[in-house]
Amino acid sequence: MAQRTGTPQWQKSSFSGGGEGNDCVEIADLRSHIAVRDSKAPTWATLAFPTEAFTAFLESLKSPPHAPR
Repeated sequence: MAQRTGTPQWQKSSFSGGGEGNDCVEIADLRSHIAVRDSKAPTWATLAFPTEAFTAFLESLKSPPHAPR
């Protein structure tokens, strides 16, 4: 995960792919929260979620009915 001190280190989603038109979301680990921003507009507002809630959200996406088929 990203660095936990100083300036947030943003990490782009692995599903973003490369090339034009594949921008997605980026996340940064802010210790007690995970920040989320639009990679196409990084200076716009970010959303922040408690780390535990964001982890639970990601785990829920990996299980049915959300899991890829």
